[in-house]
Amino acid sequence: MNSIAVFCGAKHGTSPLFTEAARNLGIALAEREITLVYGGGHVGLMGEVATACLAANGRVIGVIPEFMVVRELALEACSELIIVDSMHSRKAKMAELASGFIAMPGGFGTLDELFEILTWSQIGLHAKPVGLLNTANYYDSLAKFLEEAVAAGFLAEAEYRKLQSATTPAALLDILSVLPGSIEGQWWKA
Repeated sequence: MNSIAVFCGAKHGTSPLFTEAARNLGIALAEREITLVYGGGHVGLMGEVATACLAANGRVIGVIPEFMVVRELALEACSELIIVDSMHSRKAKMAELASGFIAMPGGFGTLDELFEILTWSQIGLHAKPVGLLNTANYYDSLAKFLEEAVAAGFLAEAEYRKLQSATTPAALLDILSVLPGSIEGQWWKA
């Protein structure tokens, strides 16, 4: 994998573990020479992961809608900053540039990005690996919900198993470096 799109909060959240994980992910990406593709902002966890990656001499591509640049939310220090016309264009560009995806803790925007990329995988638009950085068990409730969606017949187990998870950046990057479709087992136990 040569690039990872990271979806994460524009806030730091209530636990310092979220900020620490964002920084550690940025450093891990730089150390593995994996380009970070992210939402282009300087705030919250997204700012932390990008700043840490840059500080560790990593390559960072920010993709940000023009209205956010106008609000002075862009991280100008990015290796490359791509300005797009909308949130929809942002997601499409990030997906185009990335060879894999990681969702860190976040809110509606993070979940929107995660579920759209999973849907695109489900309908065959890509076969790139997708993972959750489950810092401080943030995504445990989501795992339970998805298990219930499988049990209720709304989600195929094969699609569910495409979503991988780990609690540390290094472990998640190790999992995602394996070819898509070759990872067996339950993602929430990784």
